[in-house]
Amino acid sequence: MAGSVHRPSGVDLRVSVGTVRLKNPIIAASGTFGYGVEFAHLVNLSALGGIVVKGLSLEPMAGSPAPRMCETTGGMVNAIGLQNIGVRAFVFEKLPELRKYDTAVLANVFGRTVEEYVEVIRILNDAAGLAAYELNISCPNVKQGGVEYGTDPVLAAEVTAAAKRASRRPLWVKLSPVVGRIGVIAKAVEAAGADAIVAANTYPSLCLDPHTRRSRLGSTTGGLSGAAIKPITMRLVYEASRAVQIPIIGLGGIETAADAVEYMVAGASAVEIGTAHFVDPRASERLVETLDAWCRVENVFEISSLRGSVRD
Repeated sequence: MAGSVHRPSGVDLRVSVGTVRLKNPIIAASGTFGYGVEFAHLVNLSALGGIVVKGLSLEPMAGSPAPRMCETTGGMVNAIGLQNIGVRAFVFEKLPELRKYDTAVLANVFGRTVEEYVEVIRILNDAAGLAAYELNISCPNVKQGGVEYGTDPVLAAEVTAAAKRASRRPLWVKLSPVVGRIGVIAKAVEAAGADAIVAANTYPSLCLDPHTRRSRLGSTTGGLSGAAIKPITMRLVYEASRAVQIPIIGLGGIETAADAVEYMVAGASAVEIGTAHFVDPRASERLVETLDAWCRVENVFEISSLRGSVRD
């Protein structure tokens, strides 16, 4: 397993997400940490359990018009629009730098068709330095009239199965929170070959300016994240962990060590940190240290022992 067996404190923060072994359960979430290398002058990237890079598409994307962010009570709404440099530029320009750091690097993958997902993965397969792929299925399938893969069990299974066939690495599937029963979608992607589930993406939202009567975002709607969503998303993690046998990665509103622990108790093997980076770019690194301290105070010497320990 990555990293030393014990930290100087005596606490073992190592976790496993299937065959992906992490030195600690703190992962920087996609879309909140650039491609990782942009934060290297501020953050000790090697201290993190992992980094999920910005979503990668087959071709570069310009993203949504400005403004792209709106602060809300207990969180923020963003409409970045999946802006990225494209998978080929990532492989040649960003990944070589990321290989210098002792942390697991995960590529977030998306497409508008199953074929695009598969082609992005095939390009990444030939690149060294990646631990796994995170499949963003909260994308509209243009062949199905814009229906999101993540809200339809059949479409979710279809894109997961195709990605799994193409992939030479473990496949994590990032689910949409906008489903009636997340267990149904979770079971569908598990049966299609997913190695882990990430729960969950942001919540579709709208912010209006009462004076102009227009959206505060250039693309009208966006995705809500931050502390406000934590109890809702934690329920999704709890329900998903009881529906499937594969590991769960939880994210949504994590700001403190206690937040991370709560997700693990609910059933998560690891957690991703997102919105907190907009307040403090070093949020993930600080969480590693405060999580170690929390474990010492609570006499928890193996962080993995917390997973799924909720008392019903």
